[in-house]
Amino acid sequence: MYCTTISTLRRFSTIAHHCFTSQFNTLPVLPNPIISSICSQCSLRQENLILRNEMAYWRSMHQRSKAREEQLKEQLKELQAKLKLREQQLFGHKSEQSPGGSEKHSSQSHPKKPRGQQPGAPGHGRRHHDQLPVKEELYELPPEERCCPNCGLPYVSFPGTEDSEVVEVEVKAHVRRIKRKRYQPTCSCPALPGIITAAKPARLIPKGGYGDSVRIEVLLDKFLFYRPTCRLLKSFELPGLQISQGTITDGLKRLAVLFEPVYQAIVEKNQQEKHLHADETRWMVFEEVQGKVGYRWYVWVFKSESSVVYILDKSRSSTVPKAHLKDAVDLILSVDRYSAYKSLAKEKDGSVRLSYCWAHVRRDFLDLAKTRPDQQTWAMEWVTRIDSLYHINNQRVKVIEQAQLFAEADKQLRKTLESFRETLDSQLENKDLLTVRRKVLNSLKEHWDGLLIFVDHPEIPMDNNPAERALRGPVVGRKNFYGSGMQWSGELAVMNFTLFQTLVLWKMNPKTWLLRFFRACAENGGKPLQDVSMFLPWNMDKQELESYCRAPPSEDSS
Repeated sequence: MYCTTISTLRRFSTIAHHCFTSQFNTLPVLPNPIISSICSQCSLRQENLILRNEMAYWRSMHQRSKAREEQLKEQLKELQAKLKLREQQLFGHKSEQSPGGSEKHSSQSHPKKPRGQQPGAPGHGRRHHDQLPVKEELYELPPEERCCPNCGLPYVSFPGTEDSEVVEVEVKAHVRRIKRKRYQPTCSCPALPGIITAAKPARLIPKGGYGDSVRIEVLLDKFLFYRPTCRLLKSFELPGLQISQGTITDGLKRLAVLFEPVYQAIVEKNQQEKHLHADETRWMVFEEVQGKVGYRWYVWVFKSESSVVYILDKSRSSTVPKAHLKDAVDLILSVDRYSAYKSLAKEKDGSVRLSYCWAHVRRDFLDLAKTRPDQQTWAMEWVTRIDSLYHINNQRVKVIEQAQLFAEADKQLRKTLESFRETLDSQLENKDLLTVRRKVLNSLKEHWDGLLIFVDHPEIPMDNNPAERALRGPVVGRKNFYGSGMQWSGELAVMNFTLFQTLVLWKMNPKTWLLRFFRACAENGGKPLQDVSMFLPWNMDKQELESYCRAPPSEDSS
């Protein structure tokens, strides 16, 4: 009887175990003959077996619940980190400086300097304004004070004056009244008209009521200083000049065609460069275009040492860099990790190499430190490593013309990078590495080859900051006047962004350039110039370039 009971219990245990591990909530019902064969003395064993199987089932369910809870906690941390990152982007401090709490040791060893001129530093003295015209003012003693207060004898003039200077800015509007003198011939020749009048001065816009100085102020204020036109018109009202917004808009539309040859010439120069910085940002164009959903367009920038080109396009796809760089050969393109540039490099098959931005890599670790306080120490260790790379490379670039010192600095940089890569690989080999850490390190490893281009090309910066700085102005303009109302207005904006930033790159005075360019266009009948090479800075000699770097004389500003 006992052996029969044992055999029955074994069968029951096998069936129960199968049922519980298959996640059944209830035990199966055994056939009556089997149950009846179990003696009453074994009821405790049966109950014990049932409890053991239930314990195993609920233990497995508990483990699954714990695993699911850990997964949900990890998802919650990621969502909280994203929320914190968005709040930081919207409302937080925009600087990428390291969080204060994680670098107390560095602040103690290198205390932060106060802003402004440092104590003990030599001053630069008063600035001289010798290039400005001078208006002399003579001040004399009142007649009642030109005698001795004691005896009453008069003072006599002493040679010379005691001089001092004050810089003033006077903005005023005036009307140029053009009077053309008329002549009457004294002969009786039939070929001559009755009255002969002096020729009209050339005008940029025939029958236009405003001079070049007004148009130049509008262009510079909007596309160089990024202010909305309505504010400029309000400032015109202070000295008594009132101009309607429609008049300004119509004038700008007429000027757009004049800048097209200059813009195309700068684009061609930019396409011939061997190193470019590229980036893009959104730009609003409030015009409905067939096939375009919404009003979000994009401004792309391509910056080199000699030119800055802005391109307005409806999309953010790779078609824009592919079209601009379709003929590029042996080009190094400094970019972020946006897929459009990767698509370009893949299509060019080695003729375009991407130099990725170390500032973006550093930003990954800073974002992790800001959004995940529990990972701050680990992230800031990597930020410190990247800062060290920047410092060593900066020291290397400073001695690029000194072969021996450069070789030593270059050796130190390569050794530091080798240690950097060893640390990266060793941490990625850790199977217990947290997901958030692995994600950042995998991105670093994926772009490693592009991040090392600056090593063999010390003239290439480690980051893409020049392109980002080139977009700051348009971003300010986008915030101030919210983009462009029409497509032609957006195209005029990128043409002027291109022109002014290229002139600034060459340290030329945009006002001087515009005055001479508009004068040439006016003499051409207000039509675009066929040959604009004389206005391109890379075609000028040193003396001519210096003449464009100076402010225009006062008589030209009228």
